[in-house]
Amino acid sequence: MKNILKITSVLAFSALTFACGSGQQKEETATVQEESPAKADSNDGFVKIFDGESLNGWDGDATYWRVENGTIVGEITEETKLERNHFIIYQGGQPADFEFKAEFKITEAGNSGVNYRSEPVEGLAHALKGYQADIDGKNNYTGQNYEERKRTTLAYIGQQTKINPQEKEGNLRANVEKNAWLGLEVVKELGDRAEMRKVVKSNDWNEIRIVAKGNRLKHYINGTLMSDVTDEDPANSTSKGYLGMQVHVGPPMQVAYRNIYLKNL
Repeated sequence: MKNILKITSVLAFSALTFACGSGQQKEETATVQEESPAKADSNDGFVKIFDGESLNGWDGDATYWRVENGTIVGEITEETKLERNHFIIYQGGQPADFEFKAEFKITEAGNSGVNYRSEPVEGLAHALKGYQADIDGKNNYTGQNYEERKRTTLAYIGQQTKINPQEKEGNLRANVEKNAWLGLEVVKELGDRAEMRKVVKSNDWNEIRIVAKGNRLKHYINGTLMSDVTDEDPANSTSKGYLGMQVHVGPPMQVAYRNIYLKNL
């Protein structure tokens, strides 16, 4: 990507900040060893990929991303509204089979998500296309599998799905209807969607966990499996790629991420 602005320092505090969580989240207690620029947890193989102090190892536009109070903050204001979605992108590799975990907090109007096994969009800085674990402040989509700039919805909340290859001729959009892939086949219902949404805490810290192994992709929120995709579309699936967090086109919002870990499987 051209003209990428490297963020290497902590930027000024915003007037809109995130308070600490309610105290229900457990504190990290594992002993860590320094690995530049990440920290490895010797107990379970996870590597801490955000140092809590700087955006070393990450690539994003300083207009929207900064470090604040030990978190990565993405923010849109009235003065910085987006014309397209922007990402802050991890520069430590392109994970294939992995487990990712982090805590997030988002305002009610917020729209975000964690992209993975994704690729840059040609000609657009800080843009990704690929799998996304969706996050939104109104909790309509948090935990679903939405493929950014590609096949759109691959699994809604509460669904275990199999993704079948494209049948209709033409480009990918020919096989998308009502913002969902026509090859989406529901294999199993994981639970009552209304009840599953209740595990997400509004305006508070939540844990997101992504497990990607082979062609199976699982998204967990606060320990609950929210979506489970088996991608059997070899022409459009991806087996590795970039990892990044999103700020989405829309009204002013803020999202924060902390305690970000990655483990290769």
